[in-house]
Amino acid sequence: MTDTVIWTIAIIAALGLVLSVILFLIAKKFRVEEDPRIDEIEKVMPGANCGGCGFAGCRAFADAAVKSGNPDSQFCPVGGNDVMKKVAAILGVEVKEKAPQVAVVRCNGTCEARPRVNEYDGAQSCRVKAALYSGDTMCPFGCLGCGDCVDACQFGAISMDPATGLPVVDDSKCTGCGACAKACPKHVIELRNKGPRGMRVFVSCINKDKGGIARKACANACIGCMKCTKVCAHDAITVTDNVAYIDFTKCKLCKKCVAECPTGAIHAVNFPILKPKPAAETPAPAEAIKKEVSNE
Repeated sequence: MTDTVIWTIAIIAALGLVLSVILFLIAKKFRVEEDPRIDEIEKVMPGANCGGCGFAGCRAFADAAVKSGNPDSQFCPVGGNDVMKKVAAILGVEVKEKAPQVAVVRCNGTCEARPRVNEYDGAQSCRVKAALYSGDTMCPFGCLGCGDCVDACQFGAISMDPATGLPVVDDSKCTGCGACAKACPKHVIELRNKGPRGMRVFVSCINKDKGGIARKACANACIGCMKCTKVCAHDAITVTDNVAYIDFTKCKLCKKCVAECPTGAIHAVNFPILKPKPAAETPAPAEAIKKEVSNE
């Protein structure tokens, strides 16, 4: 009995040794050499693994950058131009700088402007709500208010405003990764260039209904009146499907469209507040001056 046990253990040990040698030889024969620059690039990446670059994570981005040899077609929104310069240095190339972007909420349907007509008592998820029906208000295009964008943001850059029921983006925290835009089933959130000193002008509405219907659904809706296109001297505004859109690559931030919009659908953010000019002193009437002179 004892000999049987010993032989069994010996055979198993020998078999394990032989299999390990075979596995070692196979691994050595079919080993894939990996470019060491992938590790170097991964080290300079922010490590957020947010997917904002279009890849599964920072390592996948690094692998693609090494294989392409030129990262001009790639961009890390979290690390920005500083990280891209480091990536380019590792690859021994130069990379063009790109304008930083920020998430913009293109819905201004506040609780006052867009009264609630339905009551939703299901799972608090915009994606679930959108799959069931058009929303709690008469506007089928606006924000659903459940905060999927807040949950998707890894940087704490979005919060829900309880007064308006709309998400608010903190420019100082937003990296432009686009996770919130992907999470929004209504496509209310868009990535736009931050603009000089954070100044930008955009249409805060995506309602494609005709003017009267859109205005009935939301008092702040774009009605497609095209007044903004007429005052824009830079051909930056187009009206498609009854809603205006401002091309941020053409907009010169003159704000003429903002003043012209009858519903306040066009927003200008981060512009300096100009102090009102002091009122000119009204000259005294000639009769009053004569009276003062005669009294003297």
